[in-house]
Amino acid sequence: MLRAILTAATLLCASQAFAQEMTAAQRDACMGDYQKYCKSVTPGGGRIIACLAKESDKLTPACKKVLQAAEKK
Repeated sequence: MLRAILTAATLLCASQAFAQEMTAAQRDACMGDYQKYCKSVTPGGGRIIACLAKESDKLTPACKKVLQAAEKK
């Protein structure tokens, strides 16, 4: 599962459109995890997604679900 999330993060780093395509609910699902683990990361270029993927074992189930859904795109 970790490998799948890391693969998704790699793909998402190449796609800056991901953040624009996220719904408010998807952003909300990961906001707490972002604040806790990735707050110091500068937004853009997929850096936040990469950070969240790096911390995947600590993420909430809702945020993991968002990242998994992004992998399928």
